[in-house]
Amino acid sequence: MNKIDVVKQMAESNPENGSAWYLLGLEYAQIGQNNEALQAFTQALRFSDQALQQQIIVELGKLAAAPSPTPSQPSIPQEAAEEASVAAHDAKPFQVISGGQAGRRDKEKDRVTFEDVGGLHDVKNAIHMKIIKPFVSPGLFERFKKKVGGGILLYGPPGCGKTFIAKATAGECRARFVPVHIADILDPYIGVSEQNLRELFSSARANKPSVLFLDEMDALGYNRGRSSSNSMRTLIDTLLTEIEGIDTSTDKMLIIGATNMPWDVDPAFKRPGRFDKMIFVSPPDEEARKTIFQIKLAERPVVEIDYDWLAKETDLYSGADIENVIETATEMVIAEIMKTGVERPIQMNDLKQAIASTHPSTIEWLRTVKNYVKYANQGGLYNDVEAFLSRYKHLTITTTNR
Repeated sequence: MNKIDVVKQMAESNPENGSAWYLLGLEYAQIGQNNEALQAFTQALRFSDQALQQQIIVELGKLAAAPSPTPSQPSIPQEAAEEASVAAHDAKPFQVISGGQAGRRDKEKDRVTFEDVGGLHDVKNAIHMKIIKPFVSPGLFERFKKKVGGGILLYGPPGCGKTFIAKATAGECRARFVPVHIADILDPYIGVSEQNLRELFSSARANKPSVLFLDEMDALGYNRGRSSSNSMRTLIDTLLTEIEGIDTSTDKMLIIGATNMPWDVDPAFKRPGRFDKMIFVSPPDEEARKTIFQIKLAERPVVEIDYDWLAKETDLYSGADIENVIETATEMVIAEIMKTGVERPIQMNDLKQAIASTHPSTIEWLRTVKNYVKYANQGGLYNDVEAFLSRYKHLTITTTNR
């Protein structure tokens, strides 16, 4: 079985696995099957977080700019190619942390802490107690025989800053941030994926203090009961072994996982000593939304912006949604300037129109998780989500016409 077959099987066995579709698109693009690559990337866009979406857009741009195919190889649709090229040129990621840079840079000016994370106080407090305190004050926990180690699993809607929070956690611990994506691990040859995984853990231990961040845990740790791939089961067993081998008090190494679909993560990862604490990263609260607007508009020409109003009118918007609002408003202003020839800054009315033309992307995720809260909340795994949803009963988690 070649690499395409392995990744294709993984994508088809879990159709909402955006990472698998992305990897499949890369494989097709590498051998010049552009139509198949376009289809895989399109599927990946539907089920990916903001960071991965930016990578997908770049790959789509490469497809659009690829040389003309031979007559036996049909080209990708012209309309899709043009849209992909524009998107790849204009896209600006929201709080995207570059894996390569994050692993290499240790300068103080690059360090991100919780001061850079607006709002989300419950999330930050939970991480302080479970991760940061045992890391910086192990003696206190040892005296009370309080077990340290294991890790936390961040979950929530796409685009709400799970990667950024993990990065900030590493900053709070003054530790190296080591992001791991499924593309860094998977290999079609038997045993190589497991070896890649062991080497990543070994590298993190060799560069301690470190925070190992496992993104896309629903793909990397997909429920073995639903998987038909023996190779993935072996990989999951290896990952469980590596996680259990971490002793925070001696290794000075922390582990954080992130997923948009916690219900697809193998239950074995949620046992004590592994990811024994699940933390819900909700859509940003009002304070956080205000901060995001201020940061994202800081370097653009603006005038008389009411940030409090913007924050109140974007309830349930993710950070990525707020970025989209700002991009929409910016495009409107630029279009007007090009039409009239009169340059002007972004104004409140532009942002109001942009908000009126958009809606929060978190709605679909909240609809899905609502069913899990109702029918599959054994052990209180989703109590945090239940508490969050209880504040939106009057909305019934549906969008409203503005």
